[in-house]
Amino acid sequence: MKYTKIDNTDIKVSEICLGTMTFGEQNTESEAHEQLNYAVEQGINFIDTAEMYSVPGSKETQGSTERFIGSWLQHQKRENLVLATKITGPNPGLSYIRENMGFSNASIDDALEKSLKRLKTDYVDVYQLHWPERSTNFFGKRNYQHNFDEKWDDNFKKIIQKLDSLVKEGKIRHYGVSNETPWGLMRHLDESAKNQLTRCKTIQNPYSLLNRTYEIGLAEISMREKVGLLAYSPMAFGMLSGKYLDGNMPEGSRLKLFPVFSRYNSDESRYLTQKYADLAKELTISLAQLSLAFVTQQPFVTSNIIGATSMEQLKENISSIHIKLSQETLKKIDDIQEFQPNPAP
Repeated sequence: MKYTKIDNTDIKVSEICLGTMTFGEQNTESEAHEQLNYAVEQGINFIDTAEMYSVPGSKETQGSTERFIGSWLQHQKRENLVLATKITGPNPGLSYIRENMGFSNASIDDALEKSLKRLKTDYVDVYQLHWPERSTNFFGKRNYQHNFDEKWDDNFKKIIQKLDSLVKEGKIRHYGVSNETPWGLMRHLDESAKNQLTRCKTIQNPYSLLNRTYEIGLAEISMREKVGLLAYSPMAFGMLSGKYLDGNMPEGSRLKLFPVFSRYNSDESRYLTQKYADLAKELTISLAQLSLAFVTQQPFVTSNIIGATSMEQLKENISSIHIKLSQETLKKIDDIQEFQPNPAP
């Protein structure tokens, strides 16, 4: 395994992070523990989850991922692991999590205390805001359109003050954002600096061969402001495994089980995926390894969040850490991207 540090911290993390959103929906508790054990054996020390998981979110499975991690974590050396979780952003469809969704002091306290209880730990290493409170572009939305009727309370300072107090209490070590825009990330950094509060350390956004929108504005912020990307969906919901090529829709696959997740299931995405599959064949590596190595190798990426439903997938994904793509290969990837830039934002 290879390691790096979360910028502006003393936390060393594996460059591959184990994502866990399938735990509780597609993976049982014993399967989750098997994945966690294998990942740690391979040197992974970074685990990412969220209070709303598993995915897709439902009242019946909400919190199951954290519970599965918690039942495993109580038999581990907590100090050897880096644990990240998230508070859910506003969404009427998720009101079963709590009545008043958002990032008020009361909501943050409620979310964190329940996460700590499920995880069976007394602190979280990186506590993340799962998505912004305001109306903006995330989860595949293109072409920003301002909502003039939105009654949004611009409370960046209050949120960071609350997170700062949790750092001082020892309940979280650091905080990060997720599904955030360049404007939002810079507001977090600016408010922290102006008010001498704890600083945002990470940003968790989608990034893959099919979605390189992060490079447009956020990558420069990552590099200049030292806020590394925790890249999620590097396999584009499995599309970049190649299993959906030629019109295939395997039984038990995520897109077969949950067709609502159509973000990566477009003609444009399939077209590019075939091009990348041809390149992987030329390099005598798997498409999954090509896809993951590309993400891990980016200088603005702190850790690449992989996920798997089977041990076979997990082993292949983790093995990508040993692959380094040449400049010639990276140039070929850029040339392929020109055919259909960012088909799955």
